[in-house]
Amino acid sequence: MPDVIAYGGDWNPEQWPEETWEQDVALMREAGVNRVSLGIFSWSLLEPVEGVFEFGWLDRAMDLLAVNGIRANLATPTASPPPWFADTYPEALPVDADGRRLYHGSRQAFCPSSPIYKEKALRIAEQVALRYRDHPALALWHVHNEYGCHNARCYCDASAAAFRAWLRSRYASLDELNDAWGTAFWSQHYSDWAQILPPRATPSFVNPGQLLDFRRFSSDALVELYLAERELLKQITPGVPATTNLMAGAHWDMDCWAFAAELDVVSTDHYLIGARAEPHIDLAFAADYARSLNGGRPWLLMEHSTSAVNWQQPRNLAKAPGELRRNSLAHLARGADGIMFFQWRQSRAGAEKWHSAMLPHAGPDTKIFREVKALGAELAGLADVAGSRVEAEVALLIDHSSVWAQDHPAQPSSELDPVEEAKRWHAALWRAGITCDIAHPEGDLSGYRLVLVPQLYLVSDAGAANLEEFARRGGVVLVGPYSGIVDEHDRVRLGGYPGAWRDLLGVTVEEFFPLAEPIRLASGATGRLWSEAARVTTAKVLDTYASGEPAWTRNEFGDGVAHYLTTLLDDAALAGVIGTVCGEAGVEPAAGTVPGVEVVRRTRADGGSFLFAINHTGEDATVTTRDGRTVTVAAGDAVVVPG
Repeated sequence: MPDVIAYGGDWNPEQWPEETWEQDVALMREAGVNRVSLGIFSWSLLEPVEGVFEFGWLDRAMDLLAVNGIRANLATPTASPPPWFADTYPEALPVDADGRRLYHGSRQAFCPSSPIYKEKALRIAEQVALRYRDHPALALWHVHNEYGCHNARCYCDASAAAFRAWLRSRYASLDELNDAWGTAFWSQHYSDWAQILPPRATPSFVNPGQLLDFRRFSSDALVELYLAERELLKQITPGVPATTNLMAGAHWDMDCWAFAAELDVVSTDHYLIGARAEPHIDLAFAADYARSLNGGRPWLLMEHSTSAVNWQQPRNLAKAPGELRRNSLAHLARGADGIMFFQWRQSRAGAEKWHSAMLPHAGPDTKIFREVKALGAELAGLADVAGSRVEAEVALLIDHSSVWAQDHPAQPSSELDPVEEAKRWHAALWRAGITCDIAHPEGDLSGYRLVLVPQLYLVSDAGAANLEEFARRGGVVLVGPYSGIVDEHDRVRLGGYPGAWRDLLGVTVEEFFPLAEPIRLASGATGRLWSEAARVTTAKVLDTYASGEPAWTRNEFGDGVAHYLTTLLDDAALAGVIGTVCGEAGVEPAAGTVPGVEVVRRTRADGGSFLFAINHTGEDATVTTRDGRTVTVAAGDAVVVPG
C-alpha cells in the first residue's frame, strides 16, 4: 500500500476514442486521482484472435498514466474470455445444476475447473506481465476480477472429475467419505469414486455433506485459479504485489478467509443495497470484514459507486448530496488506505451504462464530479491516516462453511439467516459506537475482551475448543441460538444442543421450537422466529419465556463468562444484552454516541490517533471524545479529529 491514500477508479480507455484519453487524465489530475485499475475486461482486445496479441492501445494508456504521475492496478483480463474462446472451446463453458450450458454474451463464461480455460488464462496473463513488468506505471497486479461473482459453481463433467480428485485428497478412503456424508441414509452408499457427482438436480433433497463439500471444492477451485496466475506473475515480477477484489460481506459463494490468506493486500468491492433501511451500517460490516481478512492491516477498497448502481433492483437509488463522501470516509475510518470506484468515466454502451462513475454522462460540471474533486482534495489532506490501524476489542465469529451448511433446504426453519443475524448483532455494536472485528472460529482470539457468536450452526472441534479456551482464560462470550449444532461434516453433535458448547454455556437444549408468531419474554422483550426448550446445568437464568424456560443465561467458565440466547431478540432487547456483555468485558465506545452518528478510531504506531465522526442524520450532533472534548458534526457531515 502507498504512504498516501490511493484514490481513483477503473479506467477503461478501450471503450472510448483516444482523443478522450488526454481529457480523462487531465480531469483525473484535477480530481486528485493517483491510482486507476486498468485492463480488467480487455482480453478480447488484447487477444482479438487466438494467439494474436495487440498491446498498442494499452502501451499508450500506460505511458499516458506514467507521464501524469498516476499508477495502475494492472489487471490480468481473465474474468471475461473473448467470443473466440467460447466458439473454439464450448466444453469450457459453465454448466448449471440443471445441466444447462451457459453461453458467452455477458462475462465470466467459463468453468473454473476447465483445463483449457486455465491454459488460455495463464497465457494472456503471462503476455501482460512480460510486456509491462518494468513499466513505471505498474503498482499492483489486479488478478482477474470478482472471482465467483457469476460462476461460483459449475456442474459439468470436468467439474465432476475435479470434485472427485478434491474429495480423494480430503478423505483417506471411500469408507471415510461415506461416514462423513452419512450415506447410509437413503441408500446413498458409494462403492466407487466414479459414482460421485456434483450435486446436480435430483428428485428430492441433495445429501447435505455432499452439498457442503461441493461448496468447499468450488471455492477452492477459484483460489487455485488465483494462485496459478499469482505464481506466474511472481516469477516475472517478483517485486510487484498482487491482489484480487473480493466481495466481502456481500457474496458468500467463496471462502474469503482462504482467499485472503493468499493476497499481498486484501482488496474488496462494496455496493449499497437500496432495500436496506440503513445501508451505511451494512457498509460498516463489509469494511470491518475486509480489515479483519487482512489481519487488521490497512486494506484497499477497489470498487464502490459514486451514486446509483446498475443492478436488477426495483429502484437503483442515486446517492444524496454528501453521501459519496460519507460512504468513502466510513471505509477510510474502518481501515481502508485506498478509496476507489467503479468506474472513472460512465460507459456509453453496454450492460452497465447506467452505473454511476466519477465522470458521469453529463460531464464534469455535475454534482458527482464536484464531490469527486472535493473528496480527492480531502483525502490528500488525510495522508497521515495511511498506515494507521483500527484496534478492536470485540470479535464476531462467522464462517463460510457454516453459512453453506445452514443453507441446505432441509432445516428446522428456512427463516433463520446466519448472515443477516450477524449483521444485526454488528449493527447493535455500530449504534453503541463500538468497532468489532469479524473473526474465523479457529482464528486467534487472544487480543479480544468479548467474542460474539450470533449464529454458528456448524463448528469444527478446533473452533469449539478455541472459544472455550478464550472464555477459560477470562474472556466474555455471547452465543446466539442454533449455534454449535453440527460438526464440520454437517453431522449432528449428539447428547443435546448446543452440542459443541453445552459445557461452556452450562445449558442443554432438548428441542427446537420455531415460532410462527413473536413471543413475549418475562423482561418484556420479544423473541421472534425461533425458540428452544432448554434447561440449565451450571448456568444462571437471566430471562425466561412465559413458560419459565430459559431465554437468556449466564455461565461462569474458568476465569471467564459465557452468555446464551435461545431466541432471536428484538433489536432493542438485543442491544440491551450486547450492552450488558460489553460492560462486563470492559469494552468502551470510541466516543460518546449520538443516534445515527458513526464513530471509529484509527491509531498510529507512534500512539497518535484519528477519530472519525460521520453524521448519517439530518440533524446536527455533538460527539464527546474519551478525554472529554466535544465535537460538533453538522447534519450529513463528517469530521476527522486528530489526537
